[in-house]
Amino acid sequence: MNFTDLAQVFDKVDKTSSRLEMTQLLANVLKLADAGEAEIICNLSMGQLDPPYVGTKFSIAAKNMIKVLAGLLGQSDAEIKAKMDNLGDLGLVAASGQWQNEHSLTVQDVYDALKSIEQLHGVGSAEQKIRQLQELLKQLDPTSAKFVVKMVLGKLRLGFSDMTLIDALSWMATGDKGLKKDIEYAYNKCADIGLIAKMLKNEGVEGLLKLHVKLGIPIRPAAAERLPTAQAVMEKLGHCVAQPKLDGFRLQVHLDKTGPEPKVWFFSRNLQDMSYMFPDLTAAVAKLPVKKMICEGEAIVYDPHTKVFLPFQETVKRKRKHGIEQAIADFPLQVYLFDLLYVDGKSLIDESHMMRRETLLTILDNADAHMIPGAQNVQLSLLGAAEQPKVGDVVKAIDEKYMTDAQQLLNYFQENISAGLEGLVVKRPDSVYTPGKRNFNWIKLKRQEEGHLDDTIDCVILGYYYGHGKRANFGIGAFLVGVYNKFTDMFETIAKVGTGLKDDDWRDLKKRCDALKVEQKPKNVVCNKDLFPDVWVHPELVCMIRADEITLSPVHTANKTLEHLGFALRFPRFMGYRPDKLAKDATDIDEMKHLFKIQLMR
Repeated sequence: MNFTDLAQVFDKVDKTSSRLEMTQLLANVLKLADAGEAEIICNLSMGQLDPPYVGTKFSIAAKNMIKVLAGLLGQSDAEIKAKMDNLGDLGLVAASGQWQNEHSLTVQDVYDALKSIEQLHGVGSAEQKIRQLQELLKQLDPTSAKFVVKMVLGKLRLGFSDMTLIDALSWMATGDKGLKKDIEYAYNKCADIGLIAKMLKNEGVEGLLKLHVKLGIPIRPAAAERLPTAQAVMEKLGHCVAQPKLDGFRLQVHLDKTGPEPKVWFFSRNLQDMSYMFPDLTAAVAKLPVKKMICEGEAIVYDPHTKVFLPFQETVKRKRKHGIEQAIADFPLQVYLFDLLYVDGKSLIDESHMMRRETLLTILDNADAHMIPGAQNVQLSLLGAAEQPKVGDVVKAIDEKYMTDAQQLLNYFQENISAGLEGLVVKRPDSVYTPGKRNFNWIKLKRQEEGHLDDTIDCVILGYYYGHGKRANFGIGAFLVGVYNKFTDMFETIAKVGTGLKDDDWRDLKKRCDALKVEQKPKNVVCNKDLFPDVWVHPELVCMIRADEITLSPVHTANKTLEHLGFALRFPRFMGYRPDKLAKDATDIDEMKHLFKIQLMR
């Protein structure tokens, strides 16, 4: 397939706001592609060369892209910058150019060229990248060049997520959404949308149904629902098990010891490979007495002197690329494993929670969870699934207690709250693991505040307002946030936030937002014109919002229909960022409906 044909499809997708039209355009081009091309197209359409767990990083700044386009168009850097300021986008500058092109590069040609550019490192690589990128663009038409420029700059935002691609793959195969559930299930087990497309092309849906979990490719994590009281949890689950809920990094750990050297991967909640950040955890995990394993846990920073866990904002400081050795000393981690998904060639996701738990404890040689001798703070003793595990003091199993009535569950909940923990995750003992799904197999029971929401809402920042008075000096005075609607693959507004930040926080927020600034309302945002911000932001930045309650609003679009008012947050307050979450993994409309229902029950 010629890249020009793909670029024309991208151009049509870029110009439509119809989800159905986007889906059909993508389905048509995928139908024409061979298996290898389908894999590339799925990744390119998401603005990446490889899936998130591999990552894509060109390290080409806007100033260097200006040099590329200056050489391509025969103009000065100043002229290209002036055009960028006028058009608002270097991709549009490329699209406005004219140059001689007698080449016809294929999708594979362009992918290979971009991969070659991405892999350039070391002394002189910046200049070499400029030369190679310029040579690539010369062989493309202006429309194709536009999308290549946007991709290299990390700004290829076509207005849809992987959920729309799943729909498109079903349309490609059958002409409707009939295969959506099967394709999504395969994707949840093996979070590589390009690989899923390739397998569907080569092996059909039968191949996807036989797909096994793969070491080195993350499984999309299961999620918990919420209920307000211990009584409500017991009414929903009956006899259950409860685990302490930690406020740390959720990690999916993969271990492969079949080669000459052990391989250990740590994948974040948003499926990114964070392995290089945790050499201390790697050393401990590599000691586990298995050949292959996939498990899940929560990594949290603790004070080794007081034995107290530190807040999430301290744990997040371990998420860094440089100064890792010092970070290990300043922010030592422990990882508490709470599930086992695969071991030595066998997938356990269809086994019961109790069976997975027993196997995990056997691996950790710690079947009898009990308190750590000499623990000076109840926080660690509550987690006491491990008394000095053989893998060291770093990797442990989370504590788990069997619950038979609401009072027992409430007592354990209060015990954890008194210890400074977030609460509990309560689970059905016979439940299978459900990749990528949120359901009542797991239920969060967190600290309650009478008359308030039980929990923070994970919202996506959609834009900001300039503000007045003192905040006018910051260039930002309030910001607009929304929640995700997975059925429409859109973000819908829920609050305008103006409290919870100090002066430096406002400056930092503006800097973060400006890095994601876009000239017009993103196509995947639904917003009432009365709420349009002064500056639109690509929906990527996730933050925590606390509010007194959920109200109904004629203005906000969250869950709004012709028959129903939208949801809004009363007295919303900024509480911090969630760098471990993708925008589409933030609080969604289904959760908001459930939280609103809980609120009405009270």
